[in-house]
Amino acid sequence: MTSPDTPPARPVELTLLPLGARPGEEPAAGGCGAGCGCGAGDEAAAHDPLECGLDPDLADLLAAGGLDPVHVEDVAHLAVEEDLDNGVDVTTVATVPEEAVATGDFVARQAGTVAGLHVAEAVLSIVCTDEFEVERHVADGDRVVPGQVLLSVTTRTRDLLTGERSALNLLCRLSGIATATAAWADALAGTSARVRDTRKTTPGLRSLEKYAVRCGGGVNHRMSLSDAALIKDNHVIAAGGVAEAFRKVREEFPGVPVEVEVDRLDQIEPVLAEGADLILLDNFTPEATAEAVALVAGRAALESSGRLGLDTARAYADAGVDYVAVGALTHSAPILDIGLDLRPERRD
Repeated sequence: MTSPDTPPARPVELTLLPLGARPGEEPAAGGCGAGCGCGAGDEAAAHDPLECGLDPDLADLLAAGGLDPVHVEDVAHLAVEEDLDNGVDVTTVATVPEEAVATGDFVARQAGTVAGLHVAEAVLSIVCTDEFEVERHVADGDRVVPGQVLLSVTTRTRDLLTGERSALNLLCRLSGIATATAAWADALAGTSARVRDTRKTTPGLRSLEKYAVRCGGGVNHRMSLSDAALIKDNHVIAAGGVAEAFRKVREEFPGVPVEVEVDRLDQIEPVLAEGADLILLDNFTPEATAEAVALVAGRAALESSGRLGLDTARAYADAGVDYVAVGALTHSAPILDIGLDLRPERRD
């Protein structure tokens, strides 16, 4: 939550980047007009709002948060294209004058932790047919209260309303994940354990959802099947045993970190003997977890998974594990309710 000492939000004017250009490349002209890569020239009616990309400064902000601006732009395009379905926003076109300009405030309807504000801006930049101005009142990772204004955007009213739902869908989803993660982080506060996510993410949105986990105070597990190995029960069956599975991964991919899932105490020592980097304790009770921690005695990192809830998180952390793995952070987190409130304005 922002404090009374927080400096007031300052307007930021965003230009539009021709599609295909990348951060650091200077656009020929701002907005859709002479020199714009969309080819609209001065013929606004001929402009396709989906042909212009992200503002370079916005792309830099996304990259600074560990997000790929090109991927965010792709997600934004997909969201808007899905909503328009090769047509137009018939309600908005019919009810809003073409020249109308307004400011829209993105407002929290409930308390939570925010994530995805720059992603919402990216969606709007895909839709907007003119330069638009934003005021950033909070940052991703901030905790907010009901009624708090998160982001204000001034642009053509039609564009703002057309992009409203696509922007909110992503912002509410990511903020919901950040809020759920923050609850787990709070439950583990004061211990050495950290909450982290899994690959149980929405197809196509993994990097965004894992970013939201970071905003909520969690840490990320592997991003893909290729950056680390996780030997689970089916791999053990296929390989003929836990130690055998571990050995085969080490032989085939010697430089890859290896985590091994075990569901019994007697499986731990053979895995340690092979040199496991991390052991996942699957469906252990807090008492069995404490036994495992004593047995490992710091020779590998330990992660708890299964039978976990906010009510039991502290017991597992107190048992001494390094991580608690929570798939629900991404597969079951409810959205954070955020709305857009329009403030009609006149352009001077």
